Amino acid sequence: MKATILALAVLCAGAAYAQTPPAAPPSAEAARHLDDLATLLDLNDTQKGQVQSILQEQHAKMKQSFEHAKASGEQLDWKAMHQQMQQDTLTALSTVLSATQLKKFQIIQQQMHAHMGHHMGHGAQGAAATPPAQN
Repeated sequence: MKATILALAVLCAGAAYAQTPPAAPPSAEAARHLDDLATLLDLNDTQKGQVQSILQEQHAKMKQSFEHAKASGEQLDWKAMHQQMQQDTLTALSTVLSATQLKKFQIIQQQMHAHMGHHMGHGAQGAAATPPAQN
């Protein structure tokens, strides 16, 4: 499950890759993550290719926005951009996935965000959360 969460982070977030030149073919790790996602969503081969294309397109849009902001010196509203990207991704995936598959994707996405927020100090309790008492 952690691999899937990381896969979505890599494929959806895009911010980390926005600072590097685009890679020609997807890495072996990205391909493995896509395979994990395909298994969790029970995708057929056609859907897998379509989902991969949608996620790559969303990544490219994120990278383009990042590069444009960097070149122009403007400040990006990462939260708004991320929310818009999520909505665009769901809209695009809704033409490819069944209602059940789309719901599973949304659950995986929520888990990924909770996981990423926890590691980045932005979880439900925030960075100031008190760690559990040690006995």
